[in-house]
Amino acid sequence: MIKVRFAPSPTGYLHIGGARTALFNWMYARAQAGKFVLRIEDTDRQRSRQEFVDEILESMRWLGLVWDELYYQSARFDIYRQQAQKLLDEGKAYKDGEAVILKIPVQEIKIDDLIRGEIAFDTATIKDQVLMKSDGSPTYSFACVVDDAAMAITHVIRGEDHISNTPKQIMIYQALGLKAPKFAHLPLIMGDDGRLSKRTGAVAVTDYKKEGFLPEAIVNYLMLLGWSPGGNQEKIDLASAVKKFSIKKVNKAAAVFSMDKLKWLNGQYIKEMPAGRLTDLIIPFLKEKGYVSADFDRERLEKIVELFKVRMSTLTDFLEWADFVFVDQLTVGDEIRQQHLSRDRSKEFRILSERVSRLDTFDTASLEKTFRDLVAELGIQASELVHPVRVALTGKAIGPGLFDTMAILGKEKTVQRLREAFL
Repeated sequence: MIKVRFAPSPTGYLHIGGARTALFNWMYARAQAGKFVLRIEDTDRQRSRQEFVDEILESMRWLGLVWDELYYQSARFDIYRQQAQKLLDEGKAYKDGEAVILKIPVQEIKIDDLIRGEIAFDTATIKDQVLMKSDGSPTYSFACVVDDAAMAITHVIRGEDHISNTPKQIMIYQALGLKAPKFAHLPLIMGDDGRLSKRTGAVAVTDYKKEGFLPEAIVNYLMLLGWSPGGNQEKIDLASAVKKFSIKKVNKAAAVFSMDKLKWLNGQYIKEMPAGRLTDLIIPFLKEKGYVSADFDRERLEKIVELFKVRMSTLTDFLEWADFVFVDQLTVGDEIRQQHLSRDRSKEFRILSERVSRLDTFDTASLEKTFRDLVAELGIQASELVHPVRVALTGKAIGPGLFDTMAILGKEKTVQRLREAFL
C-alpha cells in the first residue's frame, strides 16, 4: 500500500509552503488509494509549543486535508535510543561524549527522484552524522529515517530544500539495514520578485483565513503551484483534482506565487457560492467588527451579501464595500468629497429626500422611478445626480446600482444622509 507523510515541526505556524507540501502528499495518497500520515516532529523541546501544534492541526482540518494516522515524535524517544544503541553495538556508530555519531563510508549514492529523475551524491563530501545529541534528543534526519521505516512510508514527498538531506538519510537507512522509500522533491515556491517573503505570500494559513480566503480556493491555488490538471483548467475542486493527479507530472521549475491570482481564484469561488452559505461565512467578520448584533435581520443581510458578492475577492472585502450599511456616521474622504460633492446640490437632495421619504414601497423599482422623474423635472442628466447621491449615501465613488444600494440601505438612513449631505 502507498503510504506518505507530512511532518511539520511545531516551532511555528503552518505556512503556505508547508500547506502545499501537505496537499501534494494528501492528493498522492488519495489518488493511489493509500494512506496519509501526519507526524508532528516535536523533538526540539525548547522551541516546540502546543499552540503551534493546535494551529497546525486546525489549519489542516480547515483545508480539508484529513489524516489517516497521527504521531508525535516526542513520544518516540525510546525507539530512537534503541536504534542508536543498535548501531553502536554493531560498530557502525561511535560516541562522542553523550552524542551518538554515525560513521559515513565513502560511496556514490543515486536516487531516482520521481520529479527530477536521477540525482547522484558523493558521500566523500558528507561528514560523520550525529544521530543522538548530547541532550538525549534525536537529530532531524535520524528520527525521520527511524519513523519513516517504522510507519512503512513508501514515498517521501517534500520540498527541494531537503535534497541535501537525502544522501544522509539514505546512509542511515543502509546502516540500519532498512529499505529506503522513493523520493519526490517539490519545486520551491517563489515570490514575484524572487524568494517568497511575507510581502509576497509567505504567511501562515491562519492569516489567509483571517483575511477572508476560502479553504477551497487556497487548496485549488496551491495545487496549481507546480502541477496542472491540464486543458488550461484553473478552477478545480479537490475531488476532481485527485482523479487527475500524478506526482510525475509535477514541474521541476520553481512555482511563482501570485497574490493577484489567488485573489482572483478566491473571487471565483465567492461568486459561485449561494448567498446563504456566503452569509454564514461573513457573519463572524461582521460580529467581530461590531456591525451586527444577535438579533440582526438575516433575510436583509443575505440580500446585501448577494448584491456585493460579485465585487468581492475575499470575505473581508464585504466589510469594505458594505460598511456604509452598518455604520450610523458615514465618513467621506476629502478627495471623493471634493470630486463629487463640491457643487451645491442641496436643492436636488432636499427634493429627493422628501420624495423617497413618502414612498410606501421602498424598493429598487420605486426608487428608480422617483429618481428619474425628478431629474426629468429638473432638466438634468441622471449622471449629474447619480454620483453625488452615491457618495452621500455610501462614501464611495463606485458600487452596485444606485437604486439597489438605496433599497438595501433602507429609508431611514437614505433620507438622513441625503438631508445631511449639504448641511
